[in-house]
Amino acid sequence: MGVTGAGKTTVGQRLAAALGAEFVDADDYHPPENVAKMRAGVPLDDDDRRPWLARLNAILREHAAAGRAVVLACSALKAMYRAALLAEVPGARLVFLHGGRDLIAARLAARRGHYMDPGLLDSQFAALEPPQESIVVDVGGTPEAIVAAIEGALKRR
Repeated sequence: MGVTGAGKTTVGQRLAAALGAEFVDADDYHPPENVAKMRAGVPLDDDDRRPWLARLNAILREHAAAGRAVVLACSALKAMYRAALLAEVPGARLVFLHGGRDLIAARLAARRGHYMDPGLLDSQFAALEPPQESIVVDVGGTPEAIVAAIEGALKRR
């Protein structure tokens, strides 16, 4: 989890490969109305997110019930979103990809082909409620270093 541009997709894909897990990108499950709002620079509200989070939770529960490992990349900025995502998902681990605003803004300025308006970064930081119980990893390093840090933290837990 983390703000836009924190590296959730890049790190998530690599972590899933390292763990032999399936990768799921929450962005792929936004309804067209949500995508249109974000393209227009309009932050999503809780009502926009509710059905999206319910669908993602169902995916996580399906994997857990089948005993299949999954890595989900999702912003999950607020505690209530994380609670909805992880409800009835035993053994789930939360990883917070943490980075400063300047670093993330620079990444967004270089990113091409994503629907998220970089102007929404400030609203993302404003909404961010850092998790109390999570693996926290600084995103200033390479994707390989970040994945290695996550793997190390998972082994220690």
